[in-house]
Amino acid sequence: MAIAFDPLANHQGKTIFEAACANASVGMEIAAVAALEPQRIAVESEQGNLSFGELNQLSNQIAHRLLRAGIVAGDAVALLCSNRPEFVAVRFACHRLGVRLTPVNWHLSADEAAYIIDNCDAKALFADARVSKSATVAANHSSQLQVKIAIGEAISGFDFWDSLSSESTENIPTPSLGGTMLYTSGTTGRPKGVFRKQPDPNKAADMQAILTAVFQFDPESGTDKALSPGPLYHSGPFNLCMTTPLTSGIGVVLMDKWDPEETLKIIQQHKITHTFFVPTMFVRLLKLDESVRSSYDISSIKFIIHGAAPCSMETKQAMLDWFGPVIWEMFAGTEGPGTIVSPQEWLAKPGTVGKPGPGQIRILDDDDNQVSAGKSGQIYIINPPDSSFNYYKDKEKTERAQKDGYFTAGDIGFIDEDGYLFLTGRSAEVIISGGVNIYPQEIDDVLIKHPLVADVGCVGVPNKEWGEEVKAVVQLQANQQVDESALEQELIEFTTQYLAKQKIPRSIDFVAKLPRSEAGKVQRKVIRDEYWKDQEKAL
Repeated sequence: MAIAFDPLANHQGKTIFEAACANASVGMEIAAVAALEPQRIAVESEQGNLSFGELNQLSNQIAHRLLRAGIVAGDAVALLCSNRPEFVAVRFACHRLGVRLTPVNWHLSADEAAYIIDNCDAKALFADARVSKSATVAANHSSQLQVKIAIGEAISGFDFWDSLSSESTENIPTPSLGGTMLYTSGTTGRPKGVFRKQPDPNKAADMQAILTAVFQFDPESGTDKALSPGPLYHSGPFNLCMTTPLTSGIGVVLMDKWDPEETLKIIQQHKITHTFFVPTMFVRLLKLDESVRSSYDISSIKFIIHGAAPCSMETKQAMLDWFGPVIWEMFAGTEGPGTIVSPQEWLAKPGTVGKPGPGQIRILDDDDNQVSAGKSGQIYIINPPDSSFNYYKDKEKTERAQKDGYFTAGDIGFIDEDGYLFLTGRSAEVIISGGVNIYPQEIDDVLIKHPLVADVGCVGVPNKEWGEEVKAVVQLQANQQVDESALEQELIEFTTQYLAKQKIPRSIDFVAKLPRSEAGKVQRKVIRDEYWKDQEKAL
């Protein structure tokens, strides 16, 4: 049977990279690489491997299954899955079908995951059997799901993954570039989807070409290989360790669970050239004994990018001393891109996160006035009209985060006289622990349910390994005589019933009265500053 869409039409004789870029406008980069080198390995993992040919066929089978169910460009698909080849295949099926994909954090509680799957308006759910409870709760909670497919093992009420083998392997007749909608938690209430219109195909192709050049990918060599050490539902691994290398013709290795020594072992075994780390990973790698660190060959590495959380200058310098000048840094978020800095620029300007382009970033004071060079304020990043985002179904939050064509994620910093951006802190309304955004209001809302708690304010406090950890500051009901040590453990245990592991307070302090403004808002910055004053004196 003839193939309806030829990914190499009018591109014979061109390089893999040229063919891939030419087809970025229709989301068929994988098909282009598969047509040229079908046996080239695309995905390697503990759960199995896929060549580019196999990945392309599997992506087509998923796309045809969704089309048969009436799911078309513009519809939504949810993916609740660990780091395994099926995650990648679903991602690229949606990429070429024009649907909006929402990867869901499978570490969330069943109720949290079910909320996101329902809120994103998913018409299909692909779920890993290792989180079958969350998948079942989501399926029962959502009335929109038309397709439910279990990955790994069977889930009651779901079709099994192997059922896809009966679908067509041919490229879909009319490819359409799909988008993604990742969720980021809010300072109040439930997580919010970061929604954008379907991407402009030509601009997507241009961005792919830029990233391929910046990341120094060499698809012609056949030896470049990227490592995804973090969970693919996070924007960093999703974009930088999976989507970008694969659409450039570069294979990826997926880690099921991150471990520092295992990371070095994989780098040596697979001759990894590219990867993405968060600062917590740097810290744990550096904690390995020198004898362990020196026993592995890391000479294949030519590009590391890090982000998601602040990294101390001492930690980054130690990593540069070990790996060499191959470590880049990106300041960005789910809402949009910010800056990137090369190792050479960072060494010349230690601590910078890059040099913004003209008009890309504004630093505003509390009265929304632009500050002068060297003065700290809230960082606002440009939100271009043709790629602007909004928080899905949350107009109020969208308006709070955006101002005059710019948006903020709450970061605080300054631009020096040479135009380089430095981070000095962030809004007290977000805690970043190990690269994960945690919003304290959600934890407050749980603790206040305890009968002995009159008021509560959670903040991030310093943690050498994770950057920050959750601290709960609690005001008890009047006239309570308690053993504070025993109550601390009781309250922590209380939160485990409602919160994901990373959100559970590591410690609790008790105060006579919690600081609140005249408007009744908890003064989280006042609380937070008390725990950070010694840290800031050391800077």
